[in-house]
Amino acid sequence: MTELLGFPADARLLILNLDDFGMYPAINAAVVRSIEDGIATSCSLMVPCPAAPAAICLLRDRPEIPFGIHLTLFCDTTDYRWGPLSAAEKVPSLLDKTGALFTPKEVPTLLAQAHLDEVELEFRAQIRAVVDAGLTPTHLDWHCLADGGRTDILEMTVSLAAEYGLAVRIWLEPALGRFREQGLPVVDHDFLDSFSLDLDGKADRYARLLREVPRGLTEWAVHPGMGDAQAQAIDPGGWRVRRTDYEFLISSLAREILQEEEIFVTDYRAAQRIWPGP
Repeated sequence: MTELLGFPADARLLILNLDDFGMYPAINAAVVRSIEDGIATSCSLMVPCPAAPAAICLLRDRPEIPFGIHLTLFCDTTDYRWGPLSAAEKVPSLLDKTGALFTPKEVPTLLAQAHLDEVELEFRAQIRAVVDAGLTPTHLDWHCLADGGRTDILEMTVSLAAEYGLAVRIWLEPALGRFREQGLPVVDHDFLDSFSLDLDGKADRYARLLREVPRGLTEWAVHPGMGDAQAQAIDPGGWRVRRTDYEFLISSLAREILQEEEIFVTDYRAAQRIWPGP
């Protein structure tokens, strides 16, 4: 896979993508600093969220930052809400009994009732909002829906990506094997979501994982946040995960390990050139 992306066959290649950009201000600040002063190279934008307009402005001022669209059908917070970009009456199957987006804990309920045409309508609205803002994303991925959560959602998303000339984050079987057989760039190794890591000893765990990045293509989805007072109020269940992610991304240790281990940290631009376009 590394040669397909323009790297040596024995390269240790890591996509270090920062998810949830646009969710709230402390995430926006941490994402930008983790790329500009840390080891990360790209991010994924949650378009429906309250801090997304500010994130779009940050990206417009920093065209050198590659980013994807973190397709969003869920709201993670209780008192800091967001809804779909589409009018509620056009996407009723994406909403709970109160007319709000489901929480991540309710993924099975959403997947059981969501109509594909309504999912597509909302995904298109999120992509168009980015394109209409004058930005050029590199890829599509999903918030809380690994590989789309359903085969038909995955296939529809891949079609949207082709329409807009974007890559897609794929990391689960059976899609992983199918797209690999088609010669498309997908990961060679296990995908890491930073919310799966324990907080205790996290920096040491990150350092060990970084030293153990194997040859081939690996991807980590990391979730940095500043962890300020507003973040603690908005995100009581996640701000510590985000703060510890941020601390490692900007650490001198992380940069030293990359240099010592000769690991290439990359983004989706090379993959974007290979995925089918319009």
